[in-house]
Order: sequence, then C-alpha cells, then structure tokens
Amino acid sequence: VPDDKTLRALYIDRIYDTYIDEEDLQACDHSIKEIADTLPPGAYSSRAFIREMGRYLTQKGKKDNSLVKLAYDHDVPIFVPAFSDCSAGFGLVKHQAERIKAGKPYVSIDSVADFRELTEIKVKAGTTGLLMVGGGVPKNFAQDTVVCAEILGHDVPMHAYAVQITVADVRDGACSSSTLKEACSWGKVDLALEQMVYAEAGSVLPLLASDAYHRGAWKTRSPRRYAKLFD
Repeated sequence: VPDDKTLRALYIDRIYDTYIDEEDLQACDHSIKEIADTLPPGAYSSRAFIREMGRYLTQKGKKDNSLVKLAYDHDVPIFVPAFSDCSAGFGLVKHQAERIKAGKPYVSIDSVADFRELTEIKVKAGTTGLLMVGGGVPKNFAQDTVVCAEILGHDVPMHAYAVQITVADVRDGACSSSTLKEACSWGKVDLALEQMVYAEAGSVLPLLASDAYHRGAWKTRSPRRYAKLFD
C-alpha cells in the first residue's frame, strides 16, 4: 500500500498505480501559460487552444512522440470539453490571474464553442461512428452532436456505429452517462451496430488499435483533416 503522505512530501502524484512527478506537471502548467500569453485575448474553443499547443510543440517541443503535435501535423481536431478541470487548466488560471491583476484582457476557454464546432464536424461528416474509452463529459458531448445538429435545423443521421469500453455499472442509472441503447431513445446512436464492452480499457484498447492497424484499411483512406474547417 503506497504511503500517500510520503509521496506528497516527495512531490509525487499518484493515480492509482501510476506515479507522476509534480514538478513535471507544473512545468506543463507554465508552458500552457506561456502559450496563452502569446495569443490575442478572447474566448477560444478547447480545439482552437489545443491547436495552438500543437503549433507551440512544433517550434519548441523536445520530443516528437506527442499526440497533440501529431494531431496538429495532420489537422486532426482535439476537443477537451472540461479543459479547466485538467492539470493544464492551472496554466490558464495563472494567465488570467496575472492579466486581471494588470487590468488587461485575457484568454479563456469557451465550452459552448466546443459543442458548436464538434456539431459542425458531425454535419460535415455525415455518417459517423464513436469509439468511447470511459465516459463522462467527452462521451456525452460526442453523442449529443446529433441532437444539437437537429436543433440547428440540420437533417443528420444518428451515429451509425458506437463502441464504449467501460467498467462503469449501469445499475446506478448512469454508466458514466447513458448506455448506447439508452442513447438511441435520444436520437444519438443507432442500435444496428453498437456494442458495450465491459472491460479495462488498458487491456482492450491496444487490441483494437492493433487490429485496425493490421487490417490496413487506413492505407487507402483519405485523411479527413477536419481542423481545416475552422481555418
């Protein structure tokens, strides 16, 4: 059993059986602040801000194995609808606190813009599928784009395919937001090709990724580059 008080004294953060250097996290926070300090003040979707993170990494990154940088290079949009809830959000808090103290405007994250932009991608894409690892806010955001598109006057199909990998239990009425069958009642997900996978994602997701890679369909698939919708 880990001694969490000792870990705290050593500036080591624990996520169950994974350990993170708190100083590394704070270095990330300061980098986020540095990025925000260089941007024109205003409200940004998380997608727009994370794209700026990718741009920053292409110029100043020390490693190439960054998912954010790879997504930037291939125009793949990344949405984090609860951005301020993650560690990187502290960097934005520091940016805003310093700007407010100086009486200057600041950068903020607009979660409504996140929803609108993700819905625009759904409208543009037409037939869509979802691969959800876990649940919560990101899962609900992705599912709800169908409903939002309808409210905006677009005639779009439900998500045609959906897989959720989770260890959440439906018996408390949630399953970390709705089950896929329940989502059909909202008009979010079609029931023809949906699958709940009750498993630990760390063991299942690599198998799915390996299978998709070795089937090779990606070799003839044209890149979508949906980030260019917002340039």
